[in-house]
Amino acid sequence: MSKKNLIVGQSGGPTAVINSSLYGVVSEGLRHPEQIQHIYGMVNGIEGFLAGTVLDFATALPGSSLEKLKTTPGAYLGSCRYKLPESLEDPVYPRLFQKFREMNIGWFFYIGGNDSMDTVSKLSRYAAQTGSDIRIIGEPKTIDNDLVHTDHTPGFGSAARYVASTVREISIDANVYEKKSVTIVEIMGRHAGWLTAASALARKYKGDNPLLIYLPETTFDQEAFLKAVEKSFEKNCNVIVCVSEGIHDAEGTFICEYDSSVGTDTFGHKMLAGCGKYLENLVRSRLGVKARSVELNVSQRCSVSMMSATDQMEAVTAGNFGVQAALNGETGKMVSFLRERCTDGRYSMKCNLEDVNAICNEEKTVPTDWITADGSDVTQDFLDYAAPLIQGTVEIPLGADGLPDFVYRK
Repeated sequence: MSKKNLIVGQSGGPTAVINSSLYGVVSEGLRHPEQIQHIYGMVNGIEGFLAGTVLDFATALPGSSLEKLKTTPGAYLGSCRYKLPESLEDPVYPRLFQKFREMNIGWFFYIGGNDSMDTVSKLSRYAAQTGSDIRIIGEPKTIDNDLVHTDHTPGFGSAARYVASTVREISIDANVYEKKSVTIVEIMGRHAGWLTAASALARKYKGDNPLLIYLPETTFDQEAFLKAVEKSFEKNCNVIVCVSEGIHDAEGTFICEYDSSVGTDTFGHKMLAGCGKYLENLVRSRLGVKARSVELNVSQRCSVSMMSATDQMEAVTAGNFGVQAALNGETGKMVSFLRERCTDGRYSMKCNLEDVNAICNEEKTVPTDWITADGSDVTQDFLDYAAPLIQGTVEIPLGADGLPDFVYRK
């Protein structure tokens, strides 16, 4: 059998372990020299591939330098938010597959979230329609944890650990004063509140901060919120409130829209930010207490200092598994995680494959029975689900300057 080449790309927002998934794909590919001749990387995803920006891992990250991917944040290959046309009759598709033929591509991997799985779906359907033998696999990635048909996604565990750790630090900082105060922590999450829910892991005991947690899965009522804050002062004069950026009222209006203009991205998604500041001003004006807001922003997805060893290991495993599946003839699939419960109660996970067409353009939200009846907290079920995913510490290599020694694309 003649050798073919493998190509891999990254898309969407980065995570602390998206490069670990990349490492998993590349390292597994290198273990099959009898089938795979070259391993290429698309610089800036499918958009960069169309522009002809491709690198060869043999020269870009030779030898042991490949290992540094596992402790480097961001997306080593760069990213994009390019949406392929809905119609498979669009001329971009024959153009893409002509380039695949020119590069002798036999295996295509795309690491990303929902919109990236949409790309995998379209490419695999076009391949089937035209009789192409290219094997196309999606590697899951998102801190939002909103991909369906998988227990969780690589990236969520590390981001959840960062959120929980940061909220615990904010709580300790707030408690140095005895004067009433409210700190609003705004956390990423448009329609799925998984990451905001992870703030509950910050608690050391019952009644600890954050005292209130609001997710976009439930309706946010301002008056009920203000009453809940006042009630919380009975537990602690310094109240920490964690909110998802996508919290909304009964009419579906985002709270951030109350006080700001909201644009949209290339996929038509509203670009949310600012609900924390709005609630800060609301608390200050209505309750007359000290209030401040903290937006965690991109640190949630780019911090490797709080990388979960479990998350890193699973990201690498997903990359390995995807390559093995493609070499065995699988295509049009996304690597998924299945949670296994050991007899001794320990957490265990194994990889599986799911039809990517059943995943793209769908969204997994936090189960409503994992949210308290009043919508201001999460239940023990969520804590049991999330706690195993943030376990284990990764040692980040340091350079001579005492700072993290990341690998950079030249």
